[in-house]
Amino acid sequence: MREGSDETNWAGNIVYRADRWVAPTSVEELCEIVAACDRARPVGTRHSFNTIADTAGTLISTTRLPALFRLDADAGEVTVSAGTRYGDLARELDARGWALRNLGSLPHICVAGACATATHGSGDRNGNLATSVVALDLVTASGDVVTVRRGVDRDFAGHVVALGALGVVVAVTLAIVPTFRVRQNVYQGLARAALLDHLDEIFAMAYSVSVFTTWRSDSSLLWVKQRVDAVDEAAPAPGEMFGAGALVHPVHPIRGLDPIHTTRQLGVAGPWHERLPHFRAGFTPSAGNELQSEYFVSRDRAAAAVEAIHQIGEQIRPALHVSELRSIASDDLWLSPTQGRAAISLHFTWRPAEAAVTQAVAAVERQLAPFEPRPHWGKIFTLPAETIRAAYPRAADFTALAERRDPTGVFRNTFLANTLGLT
Repeated sequence: MREGSDETNWAGNIVYRADRWVAPTSVEELCEIVAACDRARPVGTRHSFNTIADTAGTLISTTRLPALFRLDADAGEVTVSAGTRYGDLARELDARGWALRNLGSLPHICVAGACATATHGSGDRNGNLATSVVALDLVTASGDVVTVRRGVDRDFAGHVVALGALGVVVAVTLAIVPTFRVRQNVYQGLARAALLDHLDEIFAMAYSVSVFTTWRSDSSLLWVKQRVDAVDEAAPAPGEMFGAGALVHPVHPIRGLDPIHTTRQLGVAGPWHERLPHFRAGFTPSAGNELQSEYFVSRDRAAAAVEAIHQIGEQIRPALHVSELRSIASDDLWLSPTQGRAAISLHFTWRPAEAAVTQAVAAVERQLAPFEPRPHWGKIFTLPAETIRAAYPRAADFTALAERRDPTGVFRNTFLANTLGLT
């Protein structure tokens, strides 16, 4: 334990204001710490770009809790410690012939934090990472360990994407599937008109599809990730898709950066965990020095929302590294941005210039306002609590759940007040 904190998040744009920082090495120690706290928040790999993990009390890191990897092949499940990174989990699973259905862009993030904020990959039939959760063990404000499980606990769907508001997650049980192989190809020159006219076809054509764009008329990159059990692995990929031509050399999503940081391209098949993320575990992800925002809009209004951002492309481009469009299946998790509706997400990787980013975010939110956007919980946004609550039919149910699990507000902070009205 140490008093005070000069710790920052991954991006360095948030300096935590906690009075003390602790990293318990056992669940028993964690329970004692929580029971003695009047204010606390859990923190993992610190990849959030806002104050979701901040507190004036005690920051509790889960990274030193005992490592846990328990595979139940008969049930098709694996249980891991909260601070486990997806890259490490994926290697362990693949070595035993198993896989997760999907992964996010980065293998560097931890399981509990990613699920608590509904982090995601892409794919019309793939839910966000939290949809693989079948059980959670968490330490509640009283210092007790509670287990909740899908199909057993009636409010399970409120516990998964919980933003750290219900307690400190110490273990996560995930559904797994037999291992599979993936190949990815990148196409350059996807035109604005082609994207808007064929948006549903584009995102339906492979297991995972992403569009990287800087909101110019014809410069988008189309990233296509195919399961090789769904195609002939030896067959060459099409040389053209929707007017975009196949690249014969690897690229980075951000123009000018070294593609060595990215996972293998050019149609070379490999294990699922070495293709579904965009970035390799051993390298700095994305641009490294960056800020991020992301908004989810209902799939049936996605083309209009994309066109709305195209209209301000010139305005936001000075603050922008690149944007990414992805598709995510609907789910039943109360605070998931895809609760009750399949979505297209509009992601913005910003340059580390906070004043310019603030203006760009405001412009994006004005354009997306007619489409009832739901922001990514771990990224930069300024939408007020009343707007956010109105976008979630189960928001009131979650508030009631938080009151029951944490009646004295140990795990509440300014972020939860400003987004959900949890004071």
